[in-house]
Amino acid sequence: MRMVVLVSGRGSNLQAILDAIEDGRLAAEVAAVISDVPDAYALKRAERAGVPTYCIEKRDYSSRADFETALADCAEGARPDLIVLAGFMRVLGEAFLDRFPGKVINIHPSLLPSFRGLEAQRQALEAGVRYAGCTVHFVDLGVDSGLIIDQRVVRVLPGDDVETLSARILEQEHDLLVDAIRRFGAGLV
Repeated sequence: MRMVVLVSGRGSNLQAILDAIEDGRLAAEVAAVISDVPDAYALKRAERAGVPTYCIEKRDYSSRADFETALADCAEGARPDLIVLAGFMRVLGEAFLDRFPGKVINIHPSLLPSFRGLEAQRQALEAGVRYAGCTVHFVDLGVDSGLIIDQRVVRVLPGDDVETLSARILEQEHDLLVDAIRRFGAGLV
């Protein structure tokens, strides 16, 4: 299975994918990594693994549709079976999603449908929930509103702050994302 991974930041979920491929836990290939941020550390991770990298910045395009078309063109060039949003911090619209129906998934740090969008961990803490977690879901035109593939639960501990809760959720994200990709490739999703 060929994947394109879209990133905007550190790339720890990308690294989890690359590690799972390297040690035989995931029968897949990362065909390309695309970022919208030129200095995203995830690009360095991909380069170290020998994966082709690309940067497509929104500011280089006059409209959202033009940006998404360029992003889709780049992704399509890698002939992906699956597109994984792993810390990609943009909402994608029709110009991108229509090109890859049923083939775009995202990892989100909450138990959707609760706490969509940015700062999900902060939202969870402010709501006073006892359990948080992460979700892998298909991407649709809404914000973190697509069909849920799987979730992992993380207990909120007394004294948790955004950083401590985020760190525990991120550990679960790594395993959950790799497992969801494996199941997608096996036709189980």
